[in-house]
Amino acid sequence: MRDSIVTDAHLVLDLALTIRHDGNGGVVDDLAEPGGLTGWVRARPEALAGAEGYAADAGGLADVRDLRAAVRALFAHAVRPAEPSPADATRLLPVPEALRRLNDAAARTPTVPVLEWPDGRDPVVRRRPVPDGGPDLTAVLARAAIAFLAGPDRERLRACHAPRCVRYFLKEHPRQEWCKPSCGNRARVARHHERHRRSG
Repeated sequence: MRDSIVTDAHLVLDLALTIRHDGNGGVVDDLAEPGGLTGWVRARPEALAGAEGYAADAGGLADVRDLRAAVRALFAHAVRPAEPSPADATRLLPVPEALRRLNDAAARTPTVPVLEWPDGRDPVVRRRPVPDGGPDLTAVLARAAIAFLAGPDRERLRACHAPRCVRYFLKEHPRQEWCKPSCGNRARVARHHERHRRSG
C-alpha cells in the first residue's frame, strides 16, 4: 500500500504545483488553457491510466481547476498553524466548500477494489472503475488527494516561504525549511539584505 500512498502524494502535489512563481514575483498557472492540462496529464503515464491519448477540453479543464482550488485550500488547512502558500493566502476556499468539491469530484466514477499480487511483493489493493464506467480524470485526482490528505504523508506537508515561492512540499528531513535549495538560497540572501538594511 505504501507505493500507492507515495504515488498519490506525488500526483496531488504535482497538481497543486501547477500554480508556481514565475521568477519575477508573479504567479503562473500551468493549467490556464486546455493544452496545459493535456501536457500535464500526458507527462504522467505512470500515475494516470490512458494519459498518452488524453486531450483536455474546456469542461475538463474547469473541473480540474476547481479541484485544484479545493486541494490547495485543504493543503493550507493541513499546514496550520503555519501560513499557507502566499499564492493562496488571499483566495482560499472555505474548508467546507473545499471538502464538498473534493468529495463530489471523487464520486464522479464508481469504482471497485481489485487485488494485485505481483510475485515476490506484498499484495496491493487498487480501485478500478466499474465495468463500462471509464476513469474520469477529476475523480482519479480527487481520490489521490483524499488518500494523501487522510494518510501519514500529510503530516510532512509544508508551504515554502522563500521569497517569491508559492509551492507546497513534503518535508524530507527535520531541518528542511524550503521546497528546494534555490529557495533556501533566496531566503538566506533576503535575510542578509534585511539585516544590512536595518544596521545600515
